[in-house]
Amino acid sequence: MSRRQAYRYVQEAQSLAAPRALTEPAMAVTFKLPPSLVQAVRQRAAVDGTTLSETVARALSTYLGEAGSHGT
Repeated sequence: MSRRQAYRYVQEAQSLAAPRALTEPAMAVTFKLPPSLVQAVRQRAAVDGTTLSETVARALSTYLGEAGSHGT
């Protein structure tokens, strides 16, 4: 890791309002989605101040939780 990259990470960490919870390691997955849906998710991520991956993970977790509570 370069000093510049390390500095960027330190700056980003200092800007967090609260520490982020540790999560399990991520796994790369490829999805084919309509461009309009991808754009909408990107916009939502930007508004929420998160990444595209975090937004999709949250949406899927919510969906799975709701599906599980309905016996599906």
